[in-house]
Amino acid sequence: MTPRTALPPHIADLPAYTPIEPFEVLSARIGRAPQDIIKLDANENPYGMSPRARQALAGMDWPHIYPDPESRALRAALSGFSGAPAENLLPGSGADELIDLIMRVLLSPGETIINCPPTFGMYAFDADLNAARVIDVYRDPANFALDVNGIRAAVQKHQPKLLFVTSPNNPDGSLIPDTVLDQLLELPVMVVLDEAYIEFADPAHLGRQLSRIREVPGRENLIVLRTFSKLAGLAGLRVGYGAFPGWLMPTLWKAKQPYNVNVAGSVAAIAALEDSAYLTETVSMLVAGRERLMAGLRDIPSLRPYPSHSNFILCQVIGRDAAQLKADLASQHGIFIRYFNKPGLKDCIRISVGRPEQIDALLQALSQAHRAR
Repeated sequence: MTPRTALPPHIADLPAYTPIEPFEVLSARIGRAPQDIIKLDANENPYGMSPRARQALAGMDWPHIYPDPESRALRAALSGFSGAPAENLLPGSGADELIDLIMRVLLSPGETIINCPPTFGMYAFDADLNAARVIDVYRDPANFALDVNGIRAAVQKHQPKLLFVTSPNNPDGSLIPDTVLDQLLELPVMVVLDEAYIEFADPAHLGRQLSRIREVPGRENLIVLRTFSKLAGLAGLRVGYGAFPGWLMPTLWKAKQPYNVNVAGSVAAIAALEDSAYLTETVSMLVAGRERLMAGLRDIPSLRPYPSHSNFILCQVIGRDAAQLKADLASQHGIFIRYFNKPGLKDCIRISVGRPEQIDALLQALSQAHRAR
């Protein structure tokens, strides 16, 4: 028996998720030093973590001791920041870990989730990993609005356990209106609301006004996910968190990995939350950068940017090869962006908001590429 035949069929046939590569890999590929790379392909925070978080990491007292398996100090800090009770909060090694945990706890093989593409690819990936069925209800191709009637019909027909929705959505940056979320919460399904980018839709309040996280304790069918990757510049340390209904928490505590949030991530996250002035400043700079980037992209005739409430902008490329545009930006200018060409996203690029000088370099390169067609 070969190793492949020993694998369960859903694992043997699992489609690979394509992650974004780090600076050193990208720089080696194009022959540029890492400091000469402009990395706008993964929605990372270009301003990085706060000085207070860096100091906290340098002064860690117990990095040689296993972390608190209940993340008590981090949960207390998260409760103060989000307004959700600590007993309803569960940190994770990024929100990605929590997406997988939700499926492992709530799904049996063959059970169903509803996915609303184009959206974050990990929902379908983790469903495949957990031998679940994925029912796709596509968003409106004109504005990426959710198809509420289609979702309602899919819930009635397939009786799914989970419905994954994202607001602002990745990769287009659109918000789900409150009235639409209220309709979804009336359905007999667990709604998993991914708010990874909510702070950029509500910069003055760091997402607190728009977030639904404080509603979770009063509902039986709502989970809200958040992350430190975008807001606090901690993508490399992998810290996320979720708010879960009280009835689900005991099972989640049993099922999660015992030491899932490492000491460094926890220390940095707590320090970041204590530095609210830095968080507010960097979010404000990224939102201002988004608006300046949007204005510049609108001036390039071969690009059609979509409105965004996040730290990135999706563009449809018109009259030229979008994949070649991405490749040329990398090889000629050292600028990396994301390319999409799949159902619901045809000839599209997604550009993360960078620092002002990075935005300038990108817009200049895009203008040159347009003129050179």
